[in-house]
Amino acid sequence: MHTRVLTGITTTGTPHLGNYVGAIRPAIQASRDPNVDAFYFMADYHALIKSDDADRVEASRLMITASWLAAGLDPERTTFYRQSDVPEVPELMWLLTCVTSKGLLNRAHAYKAAVDRNIENQEDADAGVTAGLYMYPVLMAADILAFNANKVPVGRDQIQHIEMARDIAQRFNHTYGREFFVMPEALIEEQVATLPGLDGRKMSKSYDNTIPLFEGGPKALREAIMKIVTDSRAPGEPKDTEDSALFTIYKAFASPAETAAFAESLHGGMGWGEAKQVLFERVDAEVAPMRERYDALMASPGQMEDILLAGAAKARAIAGPLMETLREAVGLRSARHKPVAQQASATPVAPKAKPPRFASFRDSDGSFRFRLFGAEGEELLLSVPFADPKAAGTLRQTLATLGGAQANLASDGDRLALLIDGKVVATGDSFPDDATRAGASSRLRAALDALASATAEEAAAKAAQASGQRP
Repeated sequence: MHTRVLTGITTTGTPHLGNYVGAIRPAIQASRDPNVDAFYFMADYHALIKSDDADRVEASRLMITASWLAAGLDPERTTFYRQSDVPEVPELMWLLTCVTSKGLLNRAHAYKAAVDRNIENQEDADAGVTAGLYMYPVLMAADILAFNANKVPVGRDQIQHIEMARDIAQRFNHTYGREFFVMPEALIEEQVATLPGLDGRKMSKSYDNTIPLFEGGPKALREAIMKIVTDSRAPGEPKDTEDSALFTIYKAFASPAETAAFAESLHGGMGWGEAKQVLFERVDAEVAPMRERYDALMASPGQMEDILLAGAAKARAIAGPLMETLREAVGLRSARHKPVAQQASATPVAPKAKPPRFASFRDSDGSFRFRLFGAEGEELLLSVPFADPKAAGTLRQTLATLGGAQANLASDGDRLALLIDGKVVATGDSFPDDATRAGASSRLRAALDALASATAEEAAAKAAQASGQRP
């Protein structure tokens, strides 16, 4: 089963070793799973809730983009984009806002914590609370639902936001009478590696105890490592590795054999100064090749811009057709489509648009295939060959009720491919560029919506006739 996994990346601050070990490295490893459709986005709208320093937000977006790319994120395999480059997200946020109860937002942990602090300090309950902080859960819901993500990796402190996204999605589906959104699930990160900082507490910008990942080069990395707090045991005395921040950091970068050898050296009396040098050399061995790539990217911001905009085009090819469907659902329709009441009184009545259609055929090698044509007769899809005509028929039935929002579309070379359970079942024509392919994707999703609607109408008519009622 092809699972869409969506991860938001905070764009405030400078990446440090803790970010790399706890988030960047495991996320990139997970993105290489062939059964995962991985989405990673720079949550720069969210950053505005936490920071009003425009220069800091701008610089952080560049540094974090470069860090993820330098660490090995493949923008061809994944969808990597900036939140602010996908206008469908804030538009969806507004649609979701209109069905979200204030009571639900009142229960959000971050808002409640701010209110509790204010009350404890004998201030107005909402002192310093912005609408951005209050509406944060709805924006997060839009981030997720715009792409109908199946799973969202979060820590336990973020589970509530996924539950709220589900509540909002269910309310919207119920209000407008159709399953527009799939229900996202929290992917709990139980084994997230947490690195200690210079003072032994969790490595965090809030504690000012971080070790830089790339910024400042090897000199800044070594200087920070040399500041790690250790106990007063002199060279020659056995060192305790259980509560040693230095040893914990080494373990996060070393193999089991290297870790065992380092522990043995510490137990044997290695001095802390020598141990810090060993740690620096081990960390730098992993970081140095990535740092070279990072420096090259930071020197060429235009290259990162191109990568992010290409990712945004991929993201919008999915979010755009969904938003067209949602606008229609809530009544934000084109004036070219007259309301039903006006159509009834108009003379003459416009003929009903033809739905998309299938055309089955047998290939020269004896296999069974079919084509999907749009209402205007253009070919949208050609199925893969089937040895069994029943298999081809089953796929046609699946496509007839699939709908555009649920269609899993991907690039297959220069072609648009439709996937079912992670396998390509049909392809479209070839396209010269991403923009043309994105347009074809929108047309295909619209055709699948029209096909699903026509199939549902036909089923309803047959049911009415079977019960002796007028359809």
